[in-house]
Amino acid sequence: MDKTGKKRKSYRLKKSVRFVCILTAGIACVLVWAFLQTKGCGGKTEGKMAGAGRTFLLSKEAESQREGQREELEKEASIRQETIAQAKRLAASYDYDAAITLLRAIEGYESDGEIQEEISSLEAERDACVPVNMEEVTHVFYHSLVVDPNRAFANQDRDPQAVGNNQWMTTIPEFEKIIQEMYDRGYVIVSIHDLIETVTDENGNPSYQPAKIMLPPGKRAYVLSQDDLCYYHCYDNYGYAARMLVGEDGKPTCEYIQADGTHLNGPYDVVPLLDAFIEEHPDASYRGAKGIIALTGYNGILGYRTDNSYLDINGNLDEDKKKWLREHPDFDIEQERAGAKQVADALKADGWEFASHTWGHIRIGDVSLERLMGDTQKWRENVEPIVGPVDTIIFAHGQDLGEWGDYDEGNAKYRYLREQGYSVFCNVDSNLYRTWFGKDYMRQGRRDLDGLRIYLNAIGEQDNVSDLFDAKEVLDPLRPPVPRNH
Repeated sequence: MDKTGKKRKSYRLKKSVRFVCILTAGIACVLVWAFLQTKGCGGKTEGKMAGAGRTFLLSKEAESQREGQREELEKEASIRQETIAQAKRLAASYDYDAAITLLRAIEGYESDGEIQEEISSLEAERDACVPVNMEEVTHVFYHSLVVDPNRAFANQDRDPQAVGNNQWMTTIPEFEKIIQEMYDRGYVIVSIHDLIETVTDENGNPSYQPAKIMLPPGKRAYVLSQDDLCYYHCYDNYGYAARMLVGEDGKPTCEYIQADGTHLNGPYDVVPLLDAFIEEHPDASYRGAKGIIALTGYNGILGYRTDNSYLDINGNLDEDKKKWLREHPDFDIEQERAGAKQVADALKADGWEFASHTWGHIRIGDVSLERLMGDTQKWRENVEPIVGPVDTIIFAHGQDLGEWGDYDEGNAKYRYLREQGYSVFCNVDSNLYRTWFGKDYMRQGRRDLDGLRIYLNAIGEQDNVSDLFDAKEVLDPLRPPVPRNH
């Protein structure tokens, strides 16, 4: 290669080296600048990043506030709807004033169109009600209901208990048909105490007079009671419930023992069946009233062996009690009483009331004063501690202390019962309705809706329930003919 060529080649090489050096230096500068930016030398970039973080946090806080406000509004709306529903249920049971008061407690009700419309509607319903004729309030009663007619009514030709079951007891299907038909005809259950207004004079002496019950036109008030809710030993193995229980929902229910020994819990008697009906039809009850439970005590109450006679092992126990004690060697009367009290408390909370049916189911008109006093003391010792004090006595066997009208103040048994705190007295008769107000007490007749009554009306031998229901439609097809020796 000549000298000129060598010079050109050397020049190009040097030029390439300079270019690489300049490029490398440039890249190095860029990298240094970027490094300095990340180390805080670029304050503006860092500020922008911090500002973006603050904006994000503020956005999350605002979103959280909006979510809290949304939840609060939903909660208020839920409470509002629950209050409206509660008010409607109160109104359905004819407690219009309580329903209106509840609605007016809702914040902002004055400007709430829906609430104002509801209040106006309830006021119109309330103002359209008419007073109940207190002389036309009927009182019906039942005994424990037959769950299995095939067990209860079998062998009547040789079993007196089966005959009694057929005469005295109503079956579950019959009871359900009766309360449905009475509801369809406008009957509304009221508490017996709803009938009474107590007025106190200037000396503090109380006097009774008819209260004022307002119901919509076409509605009719009635009182309901159940006798002997004790589940006597003689009911065993005849297809009745065995005892009352408190269900998982806190409401009273029943235990039933099937023929094969299987234990079931459910609506096997008047209380849970009527409770379920009123739950579905709140307008079947005036302000939550249910019925009166009339209790004896000699076999305990509510299916629990609560009477202190069970402790007298060496005493004069009847065969039923002896047999039961042999079958229950672990018997603990305090446990029995605790179980019965739990049920009694649930019954009272549920709207049921209690009454004495006398401890020994005695005939009030036939027994001596001494026998009545001893019987009353046993009721107070064995039953009252469980159910609480009562002012109502429902006489057994349909007897009474005297003819209809004012009681004879000279009647020693009447005076004794008044001293014991009784002021409401009920017998059994077949009148459609009969209520009497004394100076400071009330009397009321009752109508038995039992097997014999239903049967005789169904076959046309009697006509004394047609104001309540059609006996032909009510009569259980599993009920055999009922003997007349009631």
